[in-house]
Amino acid sequence: MVVMAEEGGVASTSRWTQEAMGTLRLAWPIALTQLGQVAMMTSDLAMIGRLGDEAVAAASLAHAVLFTVFVMGMGLVSAVAPLAAQGFGGRDPRRVRRATRVGIWAAILLGIPLSLCQLWGEQFLIVLGQTPRAAALAERYLVGLAWCLVPAWVFIALRGFMGAVNRPEPALWITLAAVPANALLAYGLIYGAGGLPELDLLGAGLATTIVNILMCAAAVWFAQTQRPFRKFHVFGRFWRFDPQIMAKLLVVGLPISGAFVLEVGLFAAAALMIGQFGTNALAAHQIAVQTAAIMFMVPFGISMAATVRVGHAVGRRDAEGTRRAGFTAIAMAAAFMGAMTLLVLVARYKIPYAFLGASVENSRTTVDLVALLLVFGSAFFVFDGMQTTATGALRGLNDTRVPLLMAFVGFWLIGFGGAYVFAFVAEWGPVGIWFGLSLGLSVFAVLVMGRFHLLTRRRYLPS
Repeated sequence: MVVMAEEGGVASTSRWTQEAMGTLRLAWPIALTQLGQVAMMTSDLAMIGRLGDEAVAAASLAHAVLFTVFVMGMGLVSAVAPLAAQGFGGRDPRRVRRATRVGIWAAILLGIPLSLCQLWGEQFLIVLGQTPRAAALAERYLVGLAWCLVPAWVFIALRGFMGAVNRPEPALWITLAAVPANALLAYGLIYGAGGLPELDLLGAGLATTIVNILMCAAAVWFAQTQRPFRKFHVFGRFWRFDPQIMAKLLVVGLPISGAFVLEVGLFAAAALMIGQFGTNALAAHQIAVQTAAIMFMVPFGISMAATVRVGHAVGRRDAEGTRRAGFTAIAMAAAFMGAMTLLVLVARYKIPYAFLGASVENSRTTVDLVALLLVFGSAFFVFDGMQTTATGALRGLNDTRVPLLMAFVGFWLIGFGGAYVFAFVAEWGPVGIWFGLSLGLSVFAVLVMGRFHLLTRRRYLPS
């Protein structure tokens, strides 16, 4: 009996170790892809920072508008990953193809009207209380950025397909090539280098759009011509509408979009609230948020791996493997974010130099506020990594509607409500806003982890 128990314990440990290795193999290229994408945004912000605090503040407002729209489609096409992963795990290549195809359809149908909406960014920002000067600068950036939506969403759909069949590397290769290309093109178009026109903020936006179009084209080429992707014939009968799987994509994807909108909308609302405290506060907020975004990309990549690993287990009807896949990913994200939080706290006064460059000596107020915001942000960095990974695991179960309600409670009732109370009622200013954000994200993390625990303890598997 004792020997059998020991053998069972060893076998159980071995399965968890194998799961950790499998998750790591899938997660590292996805996480590096995410880091590459945020590196493009960060390099843009660093170059925009040379134009001054006013330009950084305008970029913050433009990002607040763009990403609120961007995540609507990102959530929808993100549903490709769990649906395709379940098809792959269940040895159903037709379902993999159908899920990917309707994801691309959704990107095109949603992207065209939402791209046009970006062209009215100035009026929208003025209605929300921003100054005419800041709104005008933000719209100049948005005019260049607006057309990146469709190619970026198609790339995300194809990246989800590649990850679902355990081959996420091409998306990484494409992104690694895009990072220097974006930096060079943005530098040329912002400052007029290399014979290119000097377009300042407009140039930064155009560079992002051009590079996203090239990334999308490269992903299409890989999916159409390279092994193992070409055997799925993703673009076969592309123009044939598939109402059944489209309905499934909407059922799973719309709540994902809603949760993304609630989260990004929370940070957009935070930027608008911080804008009431002046340009320095808004610039500091943007730098601190970008720092958090860099760290967040690794657990976000782990969460995408969790979606696939859980989806594979669901496809093969393995309830125990489903639970193991989710909790392994959550533990990995928590460990990474814990280590990164310590590094950020140590380097909090050095980080602004990467964004403000030579102008940092004239921006001591901004530097000090960035450092203070990062201290308060450290309270939610670990919880942020855990919540996104737990949410990714739930997506592998096709469980997206209840997490949407939890997101509303965590992000808006507690996060936004707390931010407003601490900033304006308690008069803590920008620090109060970040304290509210920390509280909301922490509550949401506890809710979604509890949800995954309850579902997998009951050995729930979607049909």
